[in-house]
Amino acid sequence: MKPRRPYLLRALHEWITDSGHTPHIVVDATVAGVEVPTAYVKDGKIVLNVSLSAAHHLEIGNERLSFQARFSGVVHGVSVPVRAVLGIYARETGQGMIFAEGDADPDPNDTPPATPAGAGGATAAPSKRPKLSVVK
Repeated sequence: MKPRRPYLLRALHEWITDSGHTPHIVVDATVAGVEVPTAYVKDGKIVLNVSLSAAHHLEIGNERLSFQARFSGVVHGVSVPVRAVLGIYARETGQGMIFAEGDADPDPNDTPPATPAGAGGATAAPSKRPKLSVVK
């Protein structure tokens, strides 16, 4: 199946915006491919206002989120792989979602596990039961 994170990100952005609040995302700035003004990165993370009034030309694709924004009056292009987005929330209420690791695309630099010898190219996937958790 396709990763859930880009779909959840778009849906939550729309929900927060439609509710009249300001969506912010938390980004892991250490992930390869993150392009943000480094002066605003703190402890390897950056919080970005992605409201339609602050994030011009906002595009939330399946692999990348990009927009232009002003930082201290200077326009910067921002480009973030969706897998680097750790969460999205409404500034005014704090409501939103922190994403689980499995919700994102795998890192393209990771190599897939090797096929066991003698398996003829087919591997049996371990069965995983669906798991629900309470989100407050």
